[in-house]
Amino acid sequence: MSTVAERPAEQVARVGLVRAYISLTKPRIVELLLVTTVPAMLLAKRGMPSPWLILATVVGGTLAAGSANVLNCWYDRDIDPLMRRTQSRPLVTGRITPRGALTFGLTLGTVAVALMALTTNWLATALTFAAIVYYAVIYTMWLKRTTPHNTVLGGACGAAPVLIGWAAVTGGLSWSAWLLFAVMFFWQPPHFWALAMKFKDDYAAASIPMLPVVASARRVALESVIYTVLTVVASLALWPVAHLSWVYGVPAAAAGAVFTREAVRFYVQTRRGGELRTMRLFHWSLTYVTVLFVAVAVDALLTG
Repeated sequence: MSTVAERPAEQVARVGLVRAYISLTKPRIVELLLVTTVPAMLLAKRGMPSPWLILATVVGGTLAAGSANVLNCWYDRDIDPLMRRTQSRPLVTGRITPRGALTFGLTLGTVAVALMALTTNWLATALTFAAIVYYAVIYTMWLKRTTPHNTVLGGACGAAPVLIGWAAVTGGLSWSAWLLFAVMFFWQPPHFWALAMKFKDDYAAASIPMLPVVASARRVALESVIYTVLTVVASLALWPVAHLSWVYGVPAAAAGAVFTREAVRFYVQTRRGGELRTMRLFHWSLTYVTVLFVAVAVDALLTG
């Protein structure tokens, strides 16, 4: 029997272990996915869907994204020690065992798919399952380590939540849903490449062929401009296709202009030389997607 003095230490250890498992799910990435899922559901309904459906989809999506991220950490445990930004992950430090992480990831995924099956429909459930498999297997085990196009091709995972949310509400997919998907798909390369530029030495040390590792900064910046423009074009195409009002259109156009300006500024920096402010574009990309999807939600609620 533990003494009174030992109990606080045991509690601290348990809390620390729980936090370690949670960290494997990459909560910040999960938060971003939810920012896009709920507005997509509001637009699909042209108003407020059932609160229970929103809750079930959000919980299911959270568990699914967490599962994919845990499995990503489990598989990447051989390269994470080689990169400074991942050396403190629980699988690297030994706080969590590979078997424990694998069991946790598979359990989260199973619960996510089961929850979606019980509370939504077959299409939303199938998309949820496909997103987990695509990220954990196709991206993590194949694309990430074999091609500099990994970020572009892997973008389908990050864009899937809008389709899942839409399907959960309607049972199908429309052109508006696919345009939301296109926005997120095109948005991810400039968003992630800005971060990868900062940590390109880490990826090089782990022999991960991210574009900033195998290409010049100028090429990365140029492709970032191209994908930024495609993102903005898709977001503006959504305006008439989804029959949205100026409540969406004005913020979408303004945010798109700023996002494009920052991408072009980043490209100009690579031509002039000197220190690159990669994280400026990274943070602006987050601001852009937040503004855009808040505008989607507000427009759907006000004009639906």
